Amino acid sequence: MANSRSARKRIRSNERKHIRNRGVRSSVRTYVGKARQALLTVEPGQTVDVEEQLKAAVRALDRAGEKGILHRNNVNRRKSRLTSMAARLIRAASEGGEHATELRAAAAGGVKGRGRSASAARKPAAKAPTAKAAAKPAAKTTAKPAAKTATKPAAKAASKAPTKASAPATKASDS
Repeated sequence: MANSRSARKRIRSNERKHIRNRGVRSSVRTYVGKARQALLTVEPGQTVDVEEQLKAAVRALDRAGEKGILHRNNVNRRKSRLTSMAARLIRAASEGGEHATELRAAAAGGVKGRGRSASAARKPAAKAPTAKAAAKPAAKTTAKPAAKTATKPAAKAASKAPTKASAPATKASDS
């Protein structure tokens, strides 16, 4: 518990600001999410609605940055990512052609159909051992005995030779 009246007042004001900031952050996420969704479903003649969504998201980000709810660098990074994604997707939508889906997926930063089922289907394939992985343990076991035999004679020679620390100790015990 706070010890002074000013600390108690600071706790109350921080709680009010936290609630207000939480609402602003939530609306920013909503605007950005709507803009991303509009970008991902853009059709060649539908760029006007996408631009409005993008402007609304950028405006919401700027407002949150001005109020100090989001850090200035955070706002700039998010705006940059959103506008570069918009440019890539609009360019991919205008090119069209046979591979429009692949172009848009690449422009959005991923492969179409990446969901839980797709990632679950990939996991068993990733765990299957390959021939290269199977050959690695055999190579390690053959290399270890050779390294041990090379170090054993050196270790024996070192143990037989008197060390500098042991030489003065024997002299001290002799006198």
